[in-house]
Amino acid sequence: MQTDYPAQFERDMGCTEAEWVAWMPRAIGAHAWQQQAAQITVQVGSGLLRMRWSPMPERRIALLRMPRLLVRFEFEGVDAAGRQAFMRPFDLSLQRGGG
Repeated sequence: MQTDYPAQFERDMGCTEAEWVAWMPRAIGAHAWQQQAAQITVQVGSGLLRMRWSPMPERRIALLRMPRLLVRFEFEGVDAAGRQAFMRPFDLSLQRGGG
């Protein structure tokens, strides 16, 4: 988890597009949101967050193959405290445990 979230940043996510979209209701929580193609717009206070994604080549490590998405986060009209307040639970909901 980050301590600071700039107004715009990108992440390389190890998931398929279907997985990403399926995770969004839990990750976004009670915030109003809508999806249009490969973009989700979220109401964050009086501002917005746009998340746009595009598939990337899969990551290969020996016989392991992992799907990847490049996700671009763009906040508009959301101050640093608002970005932190939204992203902390968002990131926590996307954490996956390992063995």
